[in-house]
Amino acid sequence: MDTTADGADRAPEGADRGPAAAPGGAVRAPGDTRAVPHHGDVYVVPGDGTVHVLRDPGPRRDPGADRDRAPGPAETALTAGDARVAPAPGGVRVAQVVSDAGVAPDAGTARVAPDGGPDQVDLDGRGLELSGLVRIADAMAAPAVPPEAWRRAHRSWRAAGRLAAAGRLYGRSTGVGAHRSVPVDARDETGHGLRLLRSHAGGAGAVLPVRQIRAMLAVRANQLLAGGSGIQPAFVTALTEALRLGVHPAVNEYGGLGTGDLTALAQTGLTLIGERPWHRDQHGAVPADLPASADLPAPVEPRPGDALALLSSNALTLAQAALGCHDLDVLLRATHAVAALSLAAVSGSLEAYAAEVHALRPYPGAARAAAEVRRLLGAPDRPPGTGRRIQDPFGFRAFPQAHGPALDAVAALRRVVEVEVNCPSENPLIAPDGTAAHHHGGFYAAPVGLALDALNLAVLQTAQLSAARLTALGRPDLTGLPAFLATGPAGSSGTMILEYTAHSALAELRHCAAPASAGHAVLSQGLEEAASFASQAARQTLRAVAAYGTVLACELVTAVRALRLRPDPPAVSAFTVADAALPSGAEDRPLTADVTAATELLRTLAET
Repeated sequence: MDTTADGADRAPEGADRGPAAAPGGAVRAPGDTRAVPHHGDVYVVPGDGTVHVLRDPGPRRDPGADRDRAPGPAETALTAGDARVAPAPGGVRVAQVVSDAGVAPDAGTARVAPDGGPDQVDLDGRGLELSGLVRIADAMAAPAVPPEAWRRAHRSWRAAGRLAAAGRLYGRSTGVGAHRSVPVDARDETGHGLRLLRSHAGGAGAVLPVRQIRAMLAVRANQLLAGGSGIQPAFVTALTEALRLGVHPAVNEYGGLGTGDLTALAQTGLTLIGERPWHRDQHGAVPADLPASADLPAPVEPRPGDALALLSSNALTLAQAALGCHDLDVLLRATHAVAALSLAAVSGSLEAYAAEVHALRPYPGAARAAAEVRRLLGAPDRPPGTGRRIQDPFGFRAFPQAHGPALDAVAALRRVVEVEVNCPSENPLIAPDGTAAHHHGGFYAAPVGLALDALNLAVLQTAQLSAARLTALGRPDLTGLPAFLATGPAGSSGTMILEYTAHSALAELRHCAAPASAGHAVLSQGLEEAASFASQAARQTLRAVAAYGTVLACELVTAVRALRLRPDPPAVSAFTVADAALPSGAEDRPLTADVTAATELLRTLAET
């Protein structure tokens, strides 16, 4: 890497060379007739409403040749890495990211509507919150990249090239894993990166749902914008462009162990460079012979160091952890309403929920659970008297103590995920000031795996009490109602079967709660002698979502039926909403539709 006379970084010699390079830096496979970017095309930075003009920088010029010329009316003085914003037709802002040779030809290939588009979430490598990530995953928002984040990514890329020219960088000028000491010829670094992507794209198992893959793309883009990877910024452009256009790579389930999602990101990388097809839905690949006008991300021309910089991340694990965290948080909030309705159905005592009780044993989650039940039932901080019994079964009396840790655990996982998605973890890690490349173990995802395991165990605890309340609702001695809430002829079963359904789902939750962090593996000829197994913990959390939702739905159906059979059902909003949404009738009949409707209702109850 050399520099201009005034210190601006210059790309390494040969940096623009690559396989099957087309005008504008895109890679075309043999026979590919799709349109590729050309100099003079106008593109928009993904999500931030600004446009890149793709210009031919021409031959390298003396950086001081125009130094004495005053800027024209629509110009500003620019140096390498600067971004210029100027007006363009239609109210669009034009941004040109400047390199030492002029406007960077790879500055952007995204085509985003400048105004009036969908809701936007900033990907800036610093402040992505879990809620914003989920909105991108659910296609409820488009990614927006602030100019400073682009500049940070460009600085990291230039610094990596400069550091590589001065010494060896793992995975760029060497092999990886057990081949870490095998040197790579400088003339073969691009080819080495391509082989790395191809050889590591060995995932197996089911193709993951679109939602999980979109979350992974957003996580990886945001991490790269944190500025520690040294990757070519065009990869960030392509990732955000894919999210905006609603396309994604096919990614298989198995391949990660919580030490880097190598297979998932290799499959993604091959898609980004044009060697694998894009998909628009769960199963159908985008045809390779689409017309030139088709909206697809332009293939990226890989350069030295790009491959490992892309692979070195737990982006898929973090995406799955984020989605599991979000979805369980919804269910845990809905649990307050379900438990409150069950407590009302058995005329339970609110003494166990008194604010004073939880102030004297100040666990935040338990205090919040108790306060929510009081709020939902319209009870004061110090509820008067007792219910029918001096003490209720644990499912009611110990609910705050069992449910509170799950609330604390989901909050703890949220904090871990938001740290991980907003910091660089690549190995090697380019220092913020560009003066060093650190070889490290930041990809070892123990904090994520342990937080996931803790949440899975905590959810099991509160789910067990949900099943206990379901059983209690079928007991005449607790409700004063017929056994199993049956109203038909003698021997009618009522809600009896829902105990079996709930315990079937509860058994799945027990499997999900087995700590994945207890796993062990020795890989790559003993060089990697441990793993965090955060990837497995994340998949267990996603499975726990469906299982816990089923347990809660069974309790909700039963609680609502019990309250309907009472002469004085509570005049509270949670019951009003549930009573209106769930099927009526207490005769013996199939209850699958009831459980399905209750499952869909949980999201509404979470906001009650």
